[in-house]
This record gives sequence, C-alpha cells and structure tokens, in this order.
Amino acid sequence: MTKRHPEYQYLDLLRELVEHGVMQKDVNTGVKTFSKFGAQIRFDLADDFPLLTTKKVWWKGVVAELYWFLSGQSNIKYLVDNDVHIWDDYPYKMYKEKMLKGKVPELTKDEFIEKIKTDKKYAKKYGELPHIYGELWRRWPAKGRTIDQVKWVLKEMKNDPDAHNLIVNSWNPEFLYGMALPEEASRFPICHNMYQLNVKNGRLCLHLYQRSADIFLGVPFNIASYALLTLIFAKVMGYKPGEFIHTFGDVHIYENHFAQAKEQLARKPKKFPTVKIDSKVKTVDQFRPKHVILEDYNPHPPIKAELTVSGGYFSKEAKAKEKKK
Repeated sequence: MTKRHPEYQYLDLLRELVEHGVMQKDVNTGVKTFSKFGAQIRFDLADDFPLLTTKKVWWKGVVAELYWFLSGQSNIKYLVDNDVHIWDDYPYKMYKEKMLKGKVPELTKDEFIEKIKTDKKYAKKYGELPHIYGELWRRWPAKGRTIDQVKWVLKEMKNDPDAHNLIVNSWNPEFLYGMALPEEASRFPICHNMYQLNVKNGRLCLHLYQRSADIFLGVPFNIASYALLTLIFAKVMGYKPGEFIHTFGDVHIYENHFAQAKEQLARKPKKFPTVKIDSKVKTVDQFRPKHVILEDYNPHPPIKAELTVSGGYFSKEAKAKEKKK
C-alpha cells in the first residue's frame, strides 16, 4: 500500500477551511476570515523535509527569518539588507501611528524601507520591532536581567535528556493587547507563541503551539521554519532529527485568499526535498544561513497573495483609519 504524502495533512486542512470554515471578522480591520479552532499536523524529519511542494515556498526568506529569530535580533535592518521584506509592515505600522499624530514626516512604505536600508541611525530609531520572537527567545526581559531561553533549554536538555520542561515561550502578557500599557504594547501579534523540545529514542522532536495561523501565507513558512529549527537543535545537541508536531489554536484563511487556495488544492504534491546542516555548526550561536543546504526541491510555481496586517495593538487613530479602508 502506498503511503499517503505527508503534505496532504496541510492540503486537507486548507480544503476544510475553504469549504467549512466558520466566518469571523478582525475587530480592528474588519477583514473576514474562515476558521477552525484546534488542529494538528506532524512530520517525521528522519528522511526528508516538509517544505511544501504544491506551491513554491520562499526558502531564502524562511532561513533568513529563522536566523533573525535565533540570533536574538529585533530590528528589521538585517532582513531589509538581505532583501527579505516579510516584516516591513509592522515597523511601518508603528511609524504610521506617529505620522497620524504629526510627529514624523509622511513617508510611503517604500520610502520608509529605503531609509531603513540606507541610514543606520534611522534604522536604529525606526526599524526596531520590540518584544518580537528573537528578543523573547534570547533576551526575555526580567527584573534587572534578561533570560536566554534557548541557551537554558539546551543546557537543561544536556543535563537531563528525559526532561519534560524544555519550553521556549514568546507570549509575554506585559506587552500584549489590553494587558499592556499603550506605550509598551506590541504592534505585532505573537502568533507562534510556544514550542517544546523532547527527546525520544535518541531523536530530538519539537512541538509548536500556534495560537493564530494564516493557513495560506503564514503556515507554509511556519512549518519550514520550525522543522529547520528542529534540525539545528538536533545537530548542536548530537541527536538525530525526530518529529515536528504543529498544533493550531485558531487556524484560518483570509477571504481574499480563496482563489489562490483553490489553485493550490488542484495540484498534486511532489517528493519532499532534503535539508542538511553544515557539520561546522556546533552551537546555536555559530549558526548562519550559509550553513543550511537544501537539496532536490522541485515544487510547483509560487502563488502570490496579499498579506493582511491585522492583530496586535492598534491605537484609536489607527483603528479608525483601518476601518475606513
């Protein structure tokens, strides 16, 4: 009996949302989504890598973004300098709030990003995206200190491979939504908010909990990113890669992605590629994008769709402007 291609886990969920998703509306932007609460997919990383094949996933962006997280960065300049623009909207969202109050000159997003790229001082001031994954993974703010969760979790694993507490958390109520002071509130909604490592039979596994997931644009990136993170952790800890398990809270498709989703659902999955991590990488801090080797990736063509900038804290002025669109 032929084993069903593991990519169908993703495609089945995508189809379920298109055909049976429950309609909801974003409170700030009014954008409609069609969603399900609670789902799980899992991929065995022993032989191949779950980089989706029914549409081309932008691998350079996946690797650069994960390095940005893992190195503890929170300024988009590294990404902008490497022509990775998946995070441009959120610092610009913060800049637009200042524009609405007349505190800064009016700039288009393209003009704003060009200044981030060409002016280091400007980038330092306006390119910062506080309380984002890299900061929370490697520099969690605590009383009089910061906590490196990644360093701790790997040290804990080394001391106790059977540990059940190997958790890295990104959900900090101090900076989120109405729990935060307005001037400290994160303008980006933390979506993939917690992951746990576990060793089983000499194989390192990673379980991600994602409280909110954009199935069409975000989830293919998330799958690839956290599967790659599993490989990196396995490499530096001396284990074989195990399973990547992806659990969703609210998983949804945006109303303007239906046509693209149906195009993807008409395609058949191809053989997954393989990914290797250079043997020179002995610690997470040594990891660089150049150390990742992708082989035999032959996907269907990409399918483009528009990103909706929703979630996170919106000022009253920003809410009013978004709802007028």
